[in-house]
Amino acid sequence: MVRELGTMQQLDSGTVDMMTSIKTKAADENLEAKIEARGISVFYGEKQALFDVNVDIPRNSVMAFIGPSGCGKSTFLRCINRMNDTIPIARIEGNISIDGQDINDRELDVIELRARVGMVFQKPNPFPKSIFENVAYGPRIHGLSTSKSNLDEIVESSLQRAGLWEEVKDRLNESGTSLSGGQQQRLCIARAIATSPDVILMDEPCSALDPIATARVEELIDELKQSLTIIIVTHSMQQAARVSQRTAFFHLGTLVEENETRTIFTNPADQRTQDYITGRFG
Repeated sequence: MVRELGTMQQLDSGTVDMMTSIKTKAADENLEAKIEARGISVFYGEKQALFDVNVDIPRNSVMAFIGPSGCGKSTFLRCINRMNDTIPIARIEGNISIDGQDINDRELDVIELRARVGMVFQKPNPFPKSIFENVAYGPRIHGLSTSKSNLDEIVESSLQRAGLWEEVKDRLNESGTSLSGGQQQRLCIARAIATSPDVILMDEPCSALDPIATARVEELIDELKQSLTIIIVTHSMQQAARVSQRTAFFHLGTLVEENETRTIFTNPADQRTQDYITGRFG
């Protein structure tokens, strides 16, 4: 893996200036938690991948998960919409609640949960369907549209929110796979927000994109956080600094520390965090 530039000295001056001016709400303002995780441990067979993770994620904000490969970031991310349920040998202990509701409650509809908690993966994965059908798929199967005209409105609104409408409005019947990589990723974001979720999980959404496409997705993240809670896994220190208000550092399956992004990068509490962001390991 190519090591990202990690130190404040290595971050470009624009990023440093941006971080200096980040306007985050202070921890003592008692930010309302959208997601609460308590004692989360994950096992794949006999191997333990996560150890007793406790974290609160504020609503209408962006939290970045950083850390070296294999440290548990994506494993924890998949706990939030129960994607680990699809792995037969996976076992999860602890509790995660969204708006106070236990997501592991036996009476909870997992399909409904995944409509509320959208997911955007590392590589764009549009369905082999038209652009329109990619976005319409979720609202249709979840019964969120009342008519053809209503479905048209949902598709248009989702593409507009994803910053893609003007680029595709005259080609909605073309295959989603015909779009460029950056457009495909924004299509996947449009597909995720079409079900009106509360939370969007992003697992390295820009790692396969060029810098221009990455910048557009980051702009989109900044816009979406006004109404959504977003969690992004990233190996890029610069990206975490640019898009998030809070950052959590994972190492060897443990959540080492979580704080305001500026604090994590300028005054981390744990030496392991300092060593990671200064590039001593990664």
